[in-house]
Amino acid sequence: MCGVIGIFGHPEASNIAYLGLHALQHRGQESAGIVSSDGTHLRLVREMGYVSDIFNAERLAKLPGFAAIGHVRYSTAGDSVLKNAQPIAVDYSAGSLAVAHNGNLVNAEELRARLEADGSIFQTTSDTEVILHLMARSRQTTMPDKVADALREVRGAYSLALLSETMLIAVRDPMGIRPLSLGRIRDGWVVASETCAFDLIEAEFVRDIDPGEMVIIDKTGLKTVRPFPDSPAHRCVFEWVYFSRPDSTIAGRSVYRTRENLGRRLAVEHPVPADVVIPVPDSGVAASIGYAKESQIPFGQGLMRSHYVGRTFIEPSQSIRHFGVKLKLSPVREVLAGKRVVVVDDSIVRGTTSRKIIGMIRSAGAKEVHLRISSPPTIGPCHYGIDTPSRDELIAASQTVEQIRAYVEADSLGYLSAEGLRATVAPSQDGADGGELCDACFSNRYPIALVPPARLRQLRLISA
Repeated sequence: MCGVIGIFGHPEASNIAYLGLHALQHRGQESAGIVSSDGTHLRLVREMGYVSDIFNAERLAKLPGFAAIGHVRYSTAGDSVLKNAQPIAVDYSAGSLAVAHNGNLVNAEELRARLEADGSIFQTTSDTEVILHLMARSRQTTMPDKVADALREVRGAYSLALLSETMLIAVRDPMGIRPLSLGRIRDGWVVASETCAFDLIEAEFVRDIDPGEMVIIDKTGLKTVRPFPDSPAHRCVFEWVYFSRPDSTIAGRSVYRTRENLGRRLAVEHPVPADVVIPVPDSGVAASIGYAKESQIPFGQGLMRSHYVGRTFIEPSQSIRHFGVKLKLSPVREVLAGKRVVVVDDSIVRGTTSRKIIGMIRSAGAKEVHLRISSPPTIGPCHYGIDTPSRDELIAASQTVEQIRAYVEADSLGYLSAEGLRATVAPSQDGADGGELCDACFSNRYPIALVPPARLRQLRLISA
């Protein structure tokens, strides 16, 4: 759950990277950083916190140069501390190098143990540092060859931006699990996790970087190589369901339009007589609009979200019922009172938040509450860069739909089918459901073999 951006050939590269990170803030809120190059030196600023809290004009002035990479982090491997913030920048025998990583390496612990046994000393607990150690030990002579040599040893998901004094490299893993796009900005180049970053900085979208492709940019221009064996694509379906911003386009598919169509399909699969359709904001908005359009039930904003919720709050000593949820969401009684309500959300994780939301809707006077989920039941954790709880904490891994309905206290509960999800997100030419998606969190079909669970350092930070 991270975002990366890279700029090459722009006189204000660090300023552009800063703006791009604003657009990618939804991909990580724990820390942010930028490394810039003026052709001779790399300079780094990174801290814990939001992009707008870390960077100001004074700090950006300390990042001169024509090239820069940036990162926003939500940790899935490695503790949430400053030493694990990215980009990670190092000096080694071939010069200086910085890397920003979105994804998760499933064999990082094995590689780390081997490297430490051979004398490597790690400065972080992040899986990303493994890549740098492998590069430093490579016998290849050029930076692209060192990168390829290192990545042939790792397994997992990675979309990387790497910067030396004179070169920017962007590369995706052979399955293309995490997104990465290429654009033009004036006479320069830009890469970013999502196209929404291009819109803010007024860059022109060129294309997605292909799974297994390495893009190399230096003063001579841009070239691409494919240093890895071909592998079937397995793009993360959860990027369309929840994670990416609605105004982004991934693999040629509008995230917003895809979510709206998921809602339409959900209405076909799970119709119910009702008076109003409302979303759980913000992630359920597009799907709820699709559900309302398909069902011809009026759409309403029955829950209002606060956009000013900070990191910690002190709850009054006399506990307020549903305090945590009420900080973020408030029911609109005028929309809900006396109504049969369909409430649409993108997923159910532990079920505790859904239960509280339904309780709030009922307390606002709703006669009935029907919960609709625009994805299948989440039955497995993600090991490729989306931060989800362990299987034991996922309610759908051990409970039936009816048991979940009873727990969240809904009048009815309907999940989108796996077939409906795949057919909506990745339809093939003949109308059958597409086969290019990773849906392991819904199917338990993991496209990359995992190390034993005890070896993984996957943090569990998502709330229910």
